[in-house]
Amino acid sequence: MEDQNVPKLGNQLCFPLYLVAKEITGLYRPFLDEIGITYSQYLVMMVLWEQDGLTVNQIGEKLYLDSGTLTPLLKRLETKKMLQRRRKKEDERVVEIFLDRAGFDLKVQASEIPEKIKSRLDLSPEDLLEMKNTVNNILSKIIRK
Repeated sequence: MEDQNVPKLGNQLCFPLYLVAKEITGLYRPFLDEIGITYSQYLVMMVLWEQDGLTVNQIGEKLYLDSGTLTPLLKRLETKKMLQRRRKKEDERVVEIFLDRAGFDLKVQASEIPEKIKSRLDLSPEDLLEMKNTVNNILSKIIRK
């Protein structure tokens, strides 16, 4: 006799969301390999392309990452000459992040990636917007912004 209380994989919301996240991240991999960064590094760079000179904490807030996760990412990007980490003169506990020339230059190459991903997904702009809105709605209920 089957136990009715045992959760079934096919009935869970978490599993298809996990698979979608994993597979979409995988779609980015070849394009990011071409420009020499990881998906996590790409997220950091997008934040800095939008607003340069943020603190580590500000970047962490935007990406929902703690400084323990973010600091190694930033160090690797600094090693690649994509950015610079500078301690704030007024408060040396605060580290600000600034794009380096290579980081600015990378933006041009990376600007092609979103269109390549949309092409691979083969979804209408309306479907993409609906999916994004649905996911953002779920996130807002979880995170309670």
